[in-house]
Amino acid sequence: MNVLRNWLLFAALAVPVWMPVAHAVPPADMEAERAKAEAFRASMEAKGQVDREALPGAVIYRERCMACHEGKVPKAPHKTFVSLMSTDSIYHALADGIMQPQSAGLSLAQKQQVAEYLTGEKLDLSRQIPMPPQCPADAAAQGPRLMGWGFGPRNNHFIAQDVAGLAAADVPRLKLKWALAYPSGALRARSRPTFDQGRLYVGSQDGTVYALDAKTGCKHWTFRASAEVRTPVLVDAVGKSGKRVALFGDLNGRAYAVDATNGALLWKLKADDHPTATITGAPVLRAGVLYVPVSSLEEASADPAYECCTFRGSVLAVAAETGDVLWKSYTILEPAKEVGVTRAGVKRFAPSGSPIWNSPTIDEQRGLLYVGTGNGYSAPADMSSDAIVAFDLKTGERKWVHQVVANDAWNVGCMIGNANCPEPEGPDLDIGAGTMLLKQAGPKGVDMVAVGLKDGTVVTIDPDHPAQELWRRKLGRGSIQGGVQFGMAYDGKRLYVPISDMSSSPDGKTYDGPIQPGINALVPATGEIAWRTPADDICHGRPLCDSGILASIAAIDGVVFGGHMDGRLRGYDAATGKVVWEHDTTAEITGVNGVKGSGGSMGGGGPVVYNGMVYVNSGYGLYFHLPGNVLLAYSVDGK
Repeated sequence: MNVLRNWLLFAALAVPVWMPVAHAVPPADMEAERAKAEAFRASMEAKGQVDREALPGAVIYRERCMACHEGKVPKAPHKTFVSLMSTDSIYHALADGIMQPQSAGLSLAQKQQVAEYLTGEKLDLSRQIPMPPQCPADAAAQGPRLMGWGFGPRNNHFIAQDVAGLAAADVPRLKLKWALAYPSGALRARSRPTFDQGRLYVGSQDGTVYALDAKTGCKHWTFRASAEVRTPVLVDAVGKSGKRVALFGDLNGRAYAVDATNGALLWKLKADDHPTATITGAPVLRAGVLYVPVSSLEEASADPAYECCTFRGSVLAVAAETGDVLWKSYTILEPAKEVGVTRAGVKRFAPSGSPIWNSPTIDEQRGLLYVGTGNGYSAPADMSSDAIVAFDLKTGERKWVHQVVANDAWNVGCMIGNANCPEPEGPDLDIGAGTMLLKQAGPKGVDMVAVGLKDGTVVTIDPDHPAQELWRRKLGRGSIQGGVQFGMAYDGKRLYVPISDMSSSPDGKTYDGPIQPGINALVPATGEIAWRTPADDICHGRPLCDSGILASIAAIDGVVFGGHMDGRLRGYDAATGKVVWEHDTTAEITGVNGVKGSGGSMGGGGPVVYNGMVYVNSGYGLYFHLPGNVLLAYSVDGK
């Protein structure tokens, strides 16, 4: 899931994710190792103010569910992901959905108890999810198409004027036109809105995908996935019939295709059989083929008895019309093998990890697909960890690898100091933000592939000579949640780099130098700083508040938009970095669905500009950030 992933799930969600594995009688120090892990879990549970193991559903879960959902059945999502679902989604899966056969014999009350145990939230079966008003039957709108994490195959996060429809001179006049408040209980809103023929498509924390009118917020249809949909929704005409299909992924690692006109399910598939596999990076669509990146939370293997680790990142090429898998390729070429035992006497497997947290980039000219990978989970780390990897678009063959940071093996065991921590312990410097293809931006007009790291460094390479780095530039102090997290932007003139450095590092480590939150503009050919605008501190010690830019940014002609962790949405002059507009998204609003809500920190998918309006999801109640639950839509003078 890109930034400060697994161990902070414990703090933010109080989700214990220990993964038991059958093994021989543990050595004498195993109980001490387990005690460390349990003490950490208990402390995080206390911060979440929910003692899960005291709830009545705990016993039922252990007796009826644990064997499948803690690593024993490959396609069963791990407890980590089930716990990220909404309580009512879990309940209905048990009561009348996909898990009904497995829950046979349980009363409705017991099914409710299991759901409440997994999420730590009380279930109100009488509560109806408020929806926006239904669009009129004749509300057929037209407009340009804008979709994907980076708004195009090169992942440049730039929106051309004919699509944006917003002049730089009009940005200071932006006012809120309408808003959608996601249902109560939502703490985060991180699916980047996308658009097709005047409709806005967006996912949400409870798994609901909305198709709304972009101008008014009325509802065309909704669809409920099995878990949170944090990816953008991609829409295109596929097959000979030209049916318009909406495609997306959920946190349980499933990819979906639904009819874009009415939301009817067409197909779904599980992207990977590993129980910790998930889809966090946005899929990309090209010529009827959906390219799906796969990541995982196996590095949350804090139980010293867990045989760590076996997951390896991958990309699937899927026929958008049918859901047929055309090819699947891994970042690590060979499956993990046993390489020894931990100091607790448990088997170790390597190499593992190299997940793809981010959205792939398509290079039409070279017929390649680029991805940025995360760290290894066990030592020794593979050469594909913390790397730019190129795959052949047609066959999936891995063409080349450029490693940006070597020997980066890390998992949650390192946070606790138990036996699962790799030796040597890596810095955990994922490529969280997706790769970008900058056409003719390098020295002498060469193409460049650019990535940003969590230590605040931007790296560029020549895709025709991938061993060659063109330049590196460090712009932030960095940390497990610092540096570049979700996405830079390029408008053909400058490379814009947001930095999310937090006032304190939640991982407890000490990092050199001062924090440098804010936004920077670089000269693409050289990496020189054209301008930088530090983020001023308006938090003044407010809990969960930081001033930097975590979320992906977006650029139009003359303006760069960035959503801050303190809740401010800002427009920056692209030439100078001057703030030309800002809005506090944390103010309470009433949505078109009649629900009161407010924004918070912004993470994941950031702002989008479309057909004269600016849209942003606000709320990132994870990893020590401000919660929120709104989608906000701005227009010139609010008209």
